[in-house]
Amino acid sequence: MSRPGSSNTLRIVGGKWRSRRLRFVDAEGLRPTPDRVRETLFNWLQFEIPGAHCLDAFAGSGALGFEALSRGAASVVMVERQRPQYQALQQAASELGAEDARLLCGDAGALLASPGDWRPLNGFDVVFLDPPYNKGLVASTVSTLLRANLLHPGSLLYIESELDWAALGLPEDMQVIRTTRAGLVHAFLARYGEQA
Repeated sequence: MSRPGSSNTLRIVGGKWRSRRLRFVDAEGLRPTPDRVRETLFNWLQFEIPGAHCLDAFAGSGALGFEALSRGAASVVMVERQRPQYQALQQAASELGAEDARLLCGDAGALLASPGDWRPLNGFDVVFLDPPYNKGLVASTVSTLLRANLLHPGSLLYIESELDWAALGLPEDMQVIRTTRAGLVHAFLARYGEQA
């Protein structure tokens, strides 16, 4: 087991930065999405990511956000609450030359509810939600996204949770379209709105 605050690495699976490594800091609740799950997710999203405006609301290691940029996303907003990991994200963005990454340090709920020039004009096309477990953050973050008009009809949400879909308590106009599981972790791809 590594020491808190020590550095670990993970690999970008595909795209222009394929096989590049990202460093992340050990922190409580930080669980980078495993390579196999990321590969499955980005296979699901292969036609959706190019040109998409994405949000990684609990960025952690940056695995999902940087993977999206590697595969052609137009932009990714990454929100990270813990300053050491935020600084690791800044370092990774610099090393990769990730000019279309916008990094925000702070609480996701508060930042997403606030105005800012980081907001895409028509909301996010793809949202990654992989928050700390057992805090009800999936439902509260989806509620914040809806109140703040950060989703549009057809927006896709990727959710990792310890809960199954029915227990997440999401709105009826959020329909799950793909699921996978890794151990005790459920992963869902859902579509919001009239195209659900």
